[in-house]
Amino acid sequence: MSKPDRRQMKSASRLYAVQALFQMEASDVSVDDICEEFIEFRFGAETEEGEFIRGNKNLFEKLLYDAVNLQAKIDQLTDRALVENWPIDRIDPTLRALFRAAGAELTNSETPPKVAISEYVDIAKAFFPDGREPKFVNAVLDHMAREVKPEAFEPKT
Repeated sequence: MSKPDRRQMKSASRLYAVQALFQMEASDVSVDDICEEFIEFRFGAETEEGEFIRGNKNLFEKLLYDAVNLQAKIDQLTDRALVENWPIDRIDPTLRALFRAAGAELTNSETPPKVAISEYVDIAKAFFPDGREPKFVNAVLDHMAREVKPEAFEPKT
């Protein structure tokens, strides 16, 4: 397998962050333990299906720890973007993990919002290839991004 480029490694790190957040919620594992497990056993691991891309360790750790440390703020941001009477704790756990990872990146990084949204919509497509979820993710993340980084959406003069 050829060596992945930086963009592929960043994309893989975002996917791993979503998976790790999902696994943490499902199995009540600590952030430190899940972080170590993913870095040791997932990054670059070889399976019957092929080899996992080695992620960007720094981005993965930042997304994971920011999502955990800022979870209340991110969940409130997500709740405001969701339809009324549909709080984050009622949505699919995979989507909840995705919104938390994306929320961490949108609120606490220099990544342009449009790049982050595109990346997480692609992750939604990987998890839900035939569903409406990618469009839903796009709409929710767009709303979140416009709230936290409105300047990124202002017309250039």
